[in-house]
Amino acid sequence: MSLAVGSGPSFSAYSWSGSNFNGNMTVVDKVPPEMLFLVDSHWYQFPPLNPLWHAMLGFFISLLGFVSVCGNGVVIYVFSCTKSLRTPSNLFVVNLAISDFMLMATMAPMMTINCYFETWILGPFMCQIYGMLGSMFGCASIWTMTVIAVDRYNVIVKGLAAKPLTTKSALFWILQVWLNSAIWTVAPVLGWNRYVPEGNMTSCGTDYLSKDWVSVSYIWAYSFFVYGLPLGVIIYAYWFIVKAVSAHEKQMREQAKKMNVASLRSSETQQTSTEIKLAKIAMMTISLWFMAWTPYLVINLAGLYAPTSLSPLASIWGAVFAKANAVYNPIVYGISHPKYRAALYQKFPSLSCTSESNTESHSQGSAATALSDEKTAA
Repeated sequence: MSLAVGSGPSFSAYSWSGSNFNGNMTVVDKVPPEMLFLVDSHWYQFPPLNPLWHAMLGFFISLLGFVSVCGNGVVIYVFSCTKSLRTPSNLFVVNLAISDFMLMATMAPMMTINCYFETWILGPFMCQIYGMLGSMFGCASIWTMTVIAVDRYNVIVKGLAAKPLTTKSALFWILQVWLNSAIWTVAPVLGWNRYVPEGNMTSCGTDYLSKDWVSVSYIWAYSFFVYGLPLGVIIYAYWFIVKAVSAHEKQMREQAKKMNVASLRSSETQQTSTEIKLAKIAMMTISLWFMAWTPYLVINLAGLYAPTSLSPLASIWGAVFAKANAVYNPIVYGISHPKYRAALYQKFPSLSCTSESNTESHSQGSAATALSDEKTAA
């Protein structure tokens, strides 16, 4: 008996060829009846996603959740239990770790469960809770990164002219971050937009498909105040930080020339200029931020103005990239901190990823502190 070429199941984005899927089935068919009033009619035109996508998404989200909870948990513990790290500026780093920790600790389990059942099975109420948690902790993470950028701008660019950051003022700004997040989180519950299942039907978010003025105005306001404005502030801050460090390095070289010495810095520091280090860190911070949150912006705007280009498969990437941000934040803001690495080595020797001889790879915080100390000494 011969086997015809091309027979057997083949992979596609939305179904398994030769499987038991009915050709008339849609991605909405598995959604529980009590959830249907939240599902936009746009999604009824798409066939079910290939079960392999749900399996991969569930595995990836659970992996991100585990790594994020462990990474941010360690950052919170080390910064909180190490006296030398209890500075006002580091309160922002701890707050960032807390928001990322809570984001993945609360959302990853729910999304993993729904990926296993290939649809949202937790009911309308939990859909609202899921959407609120994502908005609350995501917004808090975004604005905490913005406050960190502003704090380092004040330290490096303004120097002694800036008002010193105290514990009280740091706690004030952290409170503002959470109040701002709460406003954007509660608004959809009170009728300014709403939380609905997203295209893959395993997560919930804001409604970007409704064309009424109330829903559209929320998407535009949210896009500006939770994406555009923070990104603009971060770019502005790091642009002038790099310029200030570059000018400082030039001044140091000129002073060394007048003193007829090769450099005022140690030979170890000469190998890599501080301005180059800081420029790299600034570029990395902005790039990672951009990659994390831009997919959600694109999906929201596509839902408003080009819904035909938005498929259930495309709607997955917003959640994936945003949640991945909670994994590498502790690396950028915590593990790259020299004093944090030293404390990490003391408390968890097996987790130490660098040795003392590798401390030349400064973080943003260490570069800011070094330059601030030099200005103070001058």
